Amino acid sequence: MSQVSWRPSAPLSSLQLRARLLADIRGYFSQQQVMEVETPLLSHAATTDLHIDSFSSQFLPIGGGEAQPCYLHTSPEYAMKRLLASGSGDIYQICRVFRNGEVGGRHNPEFTLLEWYRLGMDQHQLMDDMSALLERSIGFYEARRVSYRQLFEEHFGINPHHCETEQLLRLVHAGVDDQLQDLSRNDCLDLLFSHRIEPTLGAVSEGRLTGVYVYDYPASMAALARVEIEGGVKVARRFELFVEGLELANGYHELCDAKEQRARFLRDCDQREAYDRRRYPFDENLIDALEIGLPECAGVAIGLDRLLMLMANTTKISEVLAFDFNRA
Repeated sequence: MSQVSWRPSAPLSSLQLRARLLADIRGYFSQQQVMEVETPLLSHAATTDLHIDSFSSQFLPIGGGEAQPCYLHTSPEYAMKRLLASGSGDIYQICRVFRNGEVGGRHNPEFTLLEWYRLGMDQHQLMDDMSALLERSIGFYEARRVSYRQLFEEHFGINPHHCETEQLLRLVHAGVDDQLQDLSRNDCLDLLFSHRIEPTLGAVSEGRLTGVYVYDYPASMAALARVEIEGGVKVARRFELFVEGLELANGYHELCDAKEQRARFLRDCDQREAYDRRRYPFDENLIDALEIGLPECAGVAIGLDRLLMLMANTTKISEVLAFDFNRA
């Protein structure tokens, strides 16, 4: 064990910056009359997302009894939606979340997420709300709000909702990696977006963060967002916020259909098995809540550690955490 491993990985200035940011966030939501809530970190269900793995553990009853599998949450989304269905009204939460296998310059296995839900809002109204929060907290400036389709038309001259997969694969080979094979349509779109488009989005200049919102993703990337017709094609009513090529936030005009949500969970689980990933139990309590009725709402999650990285002008997440994974 290193003699300095007991020391914080972040300088005191970064910890002070975090404290001020959390205070400003709470001040904004207090002014907006959005209630702060806490939900369990430990759950009987896990994520079904193909690209995220949950930490698993066991509950062992004292005195004997059958062990119960449990999971550290990767997001408070499911529990917060259960509160919304119970009549909570507008809510937000600042909490630690956990994602297995993710560690590096921009990733830590546990990190801080801000997630909130506003009743009666769609994705564009929630973007307005997010910009207002960030302008108050960090001097944020919204430079642009652009659809996923428009970005692909500008960068590649194609409509991502209509073009053939073979055309996308040719673009990947020409502009990303010519050795990649056996890619799905979504794989191609993700590679083109992350390697060619994402680095151009947003900026940091003289301490000011300039962001770009991207909205209306392909329906195949809907996750927990509703799907609607736009310009003759199905699109997912969701958005992401980028600053300096870094994804900060992911928001949805929320899906309220219990039957469709169950079908998506099952498709996700089947896809995980197809890719030899562990099949996790999904949240039946969320399905029950949706059947009772989730109010019309929009929700968004923002990674506060990544936001702090931009504010502190660092590329290392360890420099904004009191103790990163290597020192935990």
